[in-house]
Amino acid sequence: MDHLSTGIDLVEIDRFQDAIQRHKERFLHRVFTERELDEVGHDVASLAARFAAKEAVSKALGTGISLITWREIEVLRGEARQPVLYLHGEAARRAESLSLRTWSLSLSHTQNYAIAMVVGIGKDEN
Repeated sequence: MDHLSTGIDLVEIDRFQDAIQRHKERFLHRVFTERELDEVGHDVASLAARFAAKEAVSKALGTGISLITWREIEVLRGEARQPVLYLHGEAARRAESLSLRTWSLSLSHTQNYAIAMVVGIGKDEN
């Protein structure tokens, strides 16, 4: 039997930028992996979209960020610059326990908002 789980999140870019300005590098390094920061740099809209993706994935996993950490959800660029999702640690274990093995991720942003939509698909073992 197929299993499907979705998540979506919307971020106000100005509020996200305020958080970066208040907490500086500590915030960025708590939320993003080194590879994410190397790819995106300080492009606030792209960082906000990745932040939204992390929230969306945590919703699809049914945990929120409390049981998994920000850095266990990693969003990098694929060969065609498409967003590619990598799960580590507890996030990967949770996905496996839900039989979610294939992920589709879409990111978008305007000047004011960043949005992410994620779909996890798997086959139950039964």
